[in-house]
Amino acid sequence: MTRRHEVAFEPDGRSVSVRPGSTLLEASRRAGVSIRTRCGGVAGCLMCKVNVSAEQAASLSPPTQAEIRKLGSLLSEGVRLSCQARAQGDVTVTVPEDPLKAAIRKKLAEQQQEDDWWS
Repeated sequence: MTRRHEVAFEPDGRSVSVRPGSTLLEASRRAGVSIRTRCGGVAGCLMCKVNVSAEQAASLSPPTQAEIRKLGSLLSEGVRLSCQARAQGDVTVTVPEDPLKAAIRKKLAEQQQEDDWWS
């Protein structure tokens, strides 16, 4: 029987068991976690970035040449492309908030503050 790896996604709190070598993007889809991508998982769009702590980095495959070229110094900050990073052990990754959702959330919070000020 093949050993499986547990991939956990924060802040969703969801996890999934995957075969060794599965990409984080594949794992996210199996777990029902939304990671944006436009290129179909070929390191072309850079939309599928996730964050991995230094302690968790050893549980992923080394960065691919495409990641090294595209991410540069972001790699040293724990940023990986979910379409390229492959599970080699149990790992927890953080999926950044979608920029559009973040902008909407910020705007709604500002509107709420303004409404509170007038009430």
